[in-house]
Amino acid sequence: MKDKWILIADGGRARVFKVNAGLTKIEPALAGELIADRRRSRDINADKPGRTKDRAGQAHHAYEPPTDPHENEEIVFAREVARLLDEERRKMAFEELAVIAPPKALGRLREAMPRELRKMVTREVDKDLTKLPLHELPEKLRALL
Repeated sequence: MKDKWILIADGGRARVFKVNAGLTKIEPALAGELIADRRRSRDINADKPGRTKDRAGQAHHAYEPPTDPHENEEIVFAREVARLLDEERRKMAFEELAVIAPPKALGRLREAMPRELRKMVTREVDKDLTKLPLHELPEKLRALL
């Protein structure tokens, strides 16, 4: 029988664990935790914004990006996490996946996951447990799952 995995993530941090049926044994499934670029939006776009011309007239004004740079980094991070999990799925490293993340991150992860990976998701919980220490996880997971 293959492992059951749990992904605990937010917009910039993710940990993946192998668990047994009773959630009494939890161990990291991947080496280390995944961490996104956590700079502030103004630091990501530290250069001056581009300039654009008005269509009707001679005025020039700063170009504003269509999405917040910090939000874009979270989307890129969700795609990277989904890509890594999908690689492990193809290796048949697990047969079930539970995803625990705050609502916004949960939605981004769901969008980023390929269909085959989404089929393996047996449970989704909208909660942020990324900062919870490893020794407190079993009790918390048993209550949630």
